[in-house]
Amino acid sequence: QVQLVESGGGLVQAGGSLRLSCASSGRTFSSYTMAWFRQAPGKEREFVAAIRWSDGNTLYADSVKGRFTLSKDNAKNTVYLQMNSLKSEDPALYYCAAAQRKIATMRSRDYDYWGQGTQVTVSS
Repeated sequence: QVQLVESGGGLVQAGGSLRLSCASSGRTFSSYTMAWFRQAPGKEREFVAAIRWSDGNTLYADSVKGRFTLSKDNAKNTVYLQMNSLKSEDPALYYCAAAQRKIATMRSRDYDYWGQGTQVTVSS
């Protein structure tokens, strides 16, 4: 059984930075794509970024390009979302997800496993 555990959320001032972590277990993830989604109150869950485990190829939503960076640590089975220049539109519950596919996708329905989420709050 795949388990995903997020951490690193918190309160930060606008313009600040946070690094989210997603520790994964239960599988060999070489054929997986890992992703982050976020959901703000009253809004639909939206794609943030994805990384292909096999080669580190990444995909970003336009809203975070140039500000967020997704990386992975193979030895720790962990992916990291470095979030810089946080804005008022970034606060949400951030979810880590895993899909047993090698092509990154922005569709939440393509992801098979989900973490519980970590809250990101940005103060102005």
